[in-house]
Amino acid sequence: MGLWILLLCSVVGVLRAQGQEQISIEECCKDGHLRGSDNQDCTALPLISESTTCRIVQEQCCVTVLEDSMCTTGINMAKEQNSCYTDLFTNSCDSKTTKTCCECCLLGKAAQEHNLPCDHSLALGYQCGLVSRACCVDGASLNNTQDFAKEHETSNDDDDVKVTDPCKDNGKCAHLCVGNGTCACLKGFKLKPDGKSCDDINECLLGASNCRLGESCINTEGTFRCQREVSCGTGYELTDNNNCKDIDECETGTHNCVPDFECQNTQGSFRCHPKVKCGAGYIQDALGSCIDINECLAQTGTCHPGQVCINTMGSYTCQRNSVNCGRGYHLNEQGTRCVDVDECKGPDGACLGHGCINLVGSFRCECAAGYIFNSINRVCEDINECMHYPGRLCAHKCVNNKGSYTCSCTTGFKLSSDGRNCDDLNECEGNPCSQECANVYGSYQCYCRRGYQLSDVDGITCEDIDECALPTGGHICAFRCHNTGGSFHCSCPVKGYTLAANGRSCQDIDECVTGTHTCAENQSCFNVQGDFRCMSFECPTNYRRIGETTVRSETIRCMKSCPPNDVTCNMDPVHSVSHTFISMATLRDFTKPEDIVFLRTTVPAYGAYQFGTYDVKFEIQDGNAERAFDVIKRIENGVYVGVVRQVKPIIGPLNLVLKLAMINLTSQGASHQSVINIHVSVSEFWF
Repeated sequence: MGLWILLLCSVVGVLRAQGQEQISIEECCKDGHLRGSDNQDCTALPLISESTTCRIVQEQCCVTVLEDSMCTTGINMAKEQNSCYTDLFTNSCDSKTTKTCCECCLLGKAAQEHNLPCDHSLALGYQCGLVSRACCVDGASLNNTQDFAKEHETSNDDDDVKVTDPCKDNGKCAHLCVGNGTCACLKGFKLKPDGKSCDDINECLLGASNCRLGESCINTEGTFRCQREVSCGTGYELTDNNNCKDIDECETGTHNCVPDFECQNTQGSFRCHPKVKCGAGYIQDALGSCIDINECLAQTGTCHPGQVCINTMGSYTCQRNSVNCGRGYHLNEQGTRCVDVDECKGPDGACLGHGCINLVGSFRCECAAGYIFNSINRVCEDINECMHYPGRLCAHKCVNNKGSYTCSCTTGFKLSSDGRNCDDLNECEGNPCSQECANVYGSYQCYCRRGYQLSDVDGITCEDIDECALPTGGHICAFRCHNTGGSFHCSCPVKGYTLAANGRSCQDIDECVTGTHTCAENQSCFNVQGDFRCMSFECPTNYRRIGETTVRSETIRCMKSCPPNDVTCNMDPVHSVSHTFISMATLRDFTKPEDIVFLRTTVPAYGAYQFGTYDVKFEIQDGNAERAFDVIKRIENGVYVGVVRQVKPIIGPLNLVLKLAMINLTSQGASHQSVINIHVSVSEFWF
């Protein structure tokens, strides 16, 4: 161990010389000591520094603590047992260290017993030599130092004890001189190898202390002291000699006994006893109250046979026992003995209508079917078959009766002939629905014919569906919808229309075709929506009618025909005058312009001129008071076409005449024009 100390000292110098480590070598060694004290593995310690030197110091300081502990164990074994033979030694390093220190200590003790010098010259090795010398010196110092001290002690004026040392004046011995120039040390110290200086003996390390189990040894200068490791516990205090002494709570006044109680000390605690003492026949409870003792219950054999014990306050009495017959027996007429009671006798008997069998001191009932005998209260009780056999007796519901049971069915079912199962009930046989009924399992469902719906109130009545009031009712009929029971029918205006084959649309009557008009022979009949018009068109002067000559024609066209040399007629730009008739319905949902008349021309939109005409112009000259119409020019099939459009909604009935002009343009300007009179008849209806 001394070699390790020298090595560590040299390492300390190296580390301090480097001056680069933040953790000192003392801290590395201290960490190793702590981990060795915890019996950790010294070869696998967590490093506290990256320094290799710190790791070596940390591990070796840890090993030193473990070796000292194992060596101390061996020394104690040698001192206490005076032998090193035990089954605990194995081939491990720990056991070898303990055994080595034990045997080396035995060598030292043997040298001391034979008065051999402790500093022998045997080559035992450094550690074994130190242990052997320590055990030898420790045994010698216990005997010699006391004798030397007594021989050399003197008293001064202050009565202080001092040890005279004739060698000390020469400066040779640090403690005692035993003659012949030999030095010795006081108790608790050992002589150093120099033969004159003294080192403190670590009794704790050498196992020379007399500390008991549960106490730890603490080394002091020249001696040691024992300190208790575990506290004495509640109710005890530690004395100066390291013993646990009971605390008398009653004397110190640390008890909690109430005024009516007195304190009695016990080891580690105390007891509170009531001051009031109870007399004979009473016992005291935890609150100090006196409670009567029931001697009749607490003792056996209190009274003699044939007597009854009666408890009294604080005592008891014994009374002679009278004849008392038990249940099922009664006294005979003489009152001397008990005889059996026949419980089955009487108008109703003990079993209330069930069979009764008398027994000695008792009876038994023969219960009817559906009952069971209760041996406790000795009556026949009804068996609840529905509870004892759930789901096995009835298909649906089970109702318990006295001595039996009955089955019933849920709604929609009827009890079958076997009295247990349930058959579906055909509710439709009772006509529960106002129209159609369909039986389903356990219930029924009502249905309605077309045009009816099931009432939300009772679910069985059929109510008429008002088709005309439905969200789509306004589109069922073209004009008017009339609701009927389970259905509906449509109607049209009284005049000019007839109901179509689909029963919903209104079809216009063409009076001009059917001959129901009232037009004269010189008038033309024009059919309009829901009516007709009688009109007569004559060509103006210098114009003649061309095209259709029949009365039925809806377009009349007059071409200019000037007499010879009539300059005024020839200069008139109007080339032709025509009349046409159109019928329109009132548009309910007018959202965009509608094309109503097409004015076709022969003027090509592209290519060479034809007859000197290269363009055409369309305009409305009269009759467009509400500005409900306009005319635009389009190109269709390579030629110009005028399209008359309705650009605003028109509410009928309304009759108007649009006067349009179609003007041909040449390179010199307007050449001639055609006048088209469009007679527009707007119906008040939308069909």
